[in-house]
Parts: sequence; C-alpha cells; structure tokens
Amino acid sequence: MKNSLIALSMFVTSAFALVGCSTGGTNTATGPHLSATQCSDLTALKSNGTPTPERSRSELAALRAAGYDPLRFDPYYPNNLQAAQRQVDRWYQQECPQPRPG
Repeated sequence: MKNSLIALSMFVTSAFALVGCSTGGTNTATGPHLSATQCSDLTALKSNGTPTPERSRSELAALRAAGYDPLRFDPYYPNNLQAAQRQVDRWYQQECPQPRPG
C-alpha cells in the first residue's frame, strides 16, 4: 500500500511537470513580460547591485508574472520557484537590453 502511494505521488508530480513544460509557463500574453523598471532592477541585482526593497518587490512581481505565488502553500517548493526564476531569466534575456562589456 505504501509503495503504491509513493508511485501515485511520483506519477502526479510528473504529470504536473509535463503539463507545465507543454504549456511553456502560465503567462500567455504576447507583449513584453517585464517592464523597463523590472529590467533595470534585475540588471542591478544580477550585477551584485545593492538589494533594495524596491528591487526586491520588482523581482517578486516578475516571479509572480511567471506563475510563482509565495502566499500559496506549495508542496513543490523550491521547484516551482526555480521554474519561475528560469522563466524570468528567459524573459530578461529576450526583453531587456544587455549591457555591453567594457
């Protein structure tokens, strides 16, 4: 009985992961996903800029747009957070102007 519950749990987890991969995320908007402010704040955070409450809120707003909800009980934490971080990174690469080296 215990093994069947473990197998069922693994199956359900795999099914959710496949559904998430096949839909490509939760935000289906065709416009930009990140604002200019979010691009600026993410650039500062990525370049080891000083974290500020405003930058943290900006990053959290981007993670929420990618489908992460920190207020909801999440049995798949930290996997869902990491998936949202990867999605925000993809958006950042596509939508934010990248600084030119030296």
